[in-house]
Amino acid sequence: MIVFPAIDLKGGQVVRLAEGDMDRATVYGDDPAAQALLFAEAGAQHLHVVDLDGAFAGESRNREAVERIVEAFPGYVQLGGGIRTAEAVEGWFNLGVARVVIGTAALKDPQFVRDMARTWENGIVVAVDARDGMVATEGWAEVSDVSIVDMARRFEDAGVASLLFTDIGRDGLLKGCNVQATVDLARATELPVIASGGVKGLDDIRMLALHAADGIEGVITGRALYDGRLDLAAALQIAARG
Repeated sequence: MIVFPAIDLKGGQVVRLAEGDMDRATVYGDDPAAQALLFAEAGAQHLHVVDLDGAFAGESRNREAVERIVEAFPGYVQLGGGIRTAEAVEGWFNLGVARVVIGTAALKDPQFVRDMARTWENGIVVAVDARDGMVATEGWAEVSDVSIVDMARRFEDAGVASLLFTDIGRDGLLKGCNVQATVDLARATELPVIASGGVKGLDDIRMLALHAADGIEGVITGRALYDGRLDLAAALQIAARG
């Protein structure tokens, strides 16, 4: 199982939001590239980066910061946030991003995701962000009438690399990952699932790793790392053992 340390970008700074609320942002640093290096030194080979401003604007707002992260980090960078055009997807892959995460566009324009998945083999991740089991979009500002399982199944034959499932009600709150909902989704779809939202400690990593065979590909963690509640090196060891 992969552990993805998260770097969320807002105005070029490293931040974490509570429940996706831009007005509830905690700033953890102003040098994203340096933060990426710290994660690499702890043993991380994968990184999850989100352009928060881009998620709300629908286009990149932290390009310079992302460029510096990609240059600094020796492993794989997975990027999301406002990526809604073929030009944007191509631009990020050309820059050196390993995988692109598509969320809002996946719900509103499924064919776009299918086209991108065909063009960029194993490069597209579909974000399934949920509030009370229903898919949320537009930087989580809107909740749709589509269930997370229905959304996932739409892309089983599309060639996407995996699903990124976030329980918004837990994101950035250290309530603990919604392991059961994540495992249920992994069992309900043929696609690998990445867990996100609410990770608070090693127990979450341990529980998810036990279900790697059910299709849990990885887990994203942010605030627990920044607050010192989760030791990244220890998390990586547990995830590797499965």
